[in-house]
Amino acid sequence: MKNLLLLPPLLAIAAIFSGCMAPNYSQVLAAGDQLQTRSYQTRAFTTTDRERTLCAIIATLQDLGFVIDQADATLGSVSGTKLAGYELRLTVTVRPRGTAQLLVRANAHYKPNPNAIARPIADPAPYRDFFAALGKSMFLEAQQVD
Repeated sequence: MKNLLLLPPLLAIAAIFSGCMAPNYSQVLAAGDQLQTRSYQTRAFTTTDRERTLCAIIATLQDLGFVIDQADATLGSVSGTKLAGYELRLTVTVRPRGTAQLLVRANAHYKPNPNAIARPIADPAPYRDFFAALGKSMFLEAQQVD
């Protein structure tokens, strides 16, 4: 009889602690996915002229229909937004890699409508297209073609 009286409090305590289980961090900290995403978000360019690279990034974003929201030469970042029935936001950062290269990393978020939550773009194709356009822009700038 004594054991039956203890059963309800024990069940209540078990229910409380089962709600306190640790979250599943495997999705948040999936290193393999992050490395793969970073691989197509990042390109190395053989130049050390950070200012000229930032100018090429701004020109490329504008050519692709983006409005520049923020550009910071000190931080080496440029952000732009494209509105066309949806919102596409692209942030590009530039940082040195060794003594002869700059790493350029692009990060894009897509918002299908104003009430939606912005989601990161995981498809590599838009990043490839951006870097192809940026590569052409940097080549033309190096050749001093306007």
